[in-house]
Amino acid sequence: MDILNLIDRLEELFNASRAVPFSRNILVDEDKFLDLIDQMRVSIPEEIKNSQKMLSDRDRTLAQAQEQAQRTIRMAREQSADILERDSMVEEAKIRGERVLEQARLDAEATRLEADEYVLEALTNLEREMERTLSQIRNGMRELQHQATYIQKPTDTPIE
Repeated sequence: MDILNLIDRLEELFNASRAVPFSRNILVDEDKFLDLIDQMRVSIPEEIKNSQKMLSDRDRTLAQAQEQAQRTIRMAREQSADILERDSMVEEAKIRGERVLEQARLDAEATRLEADEYVLEALTNLEREMERTLSQIRNGMRELQHQATYIQKPTDTPIE
């Protein structure tokens, strides 16, 4: 389940909880609260798996780009060799072959850069979302700890 959805559900549980009269405390359904926390524990590793999949996709894309570049270079060399054998203008064939090789290198590098940018952007967005989620979790925990401390403090009114 999506971590943001779980956080929304936690907030809904908080908002749906009943207030304790004359205090800032609320009564939260413990089972529902703990169930959401357990689901969050399961969901966060899933988000990490997703980021690892993105890295894996990036590596696969880079490997494909390198393979394509090697094929293009091989084809360019073959074409260059064929041109040299067939064409009486050897110098022109060399220039064309070098252009094809250089273009293949440029294409491969551009593909690598695009893949890196895509993965960096995806991981940056994931990092922002995870930081926001972690911040919300910490705020919720602080609020619950504050409430628990408030409930446990003895009252100043003497009992008669």
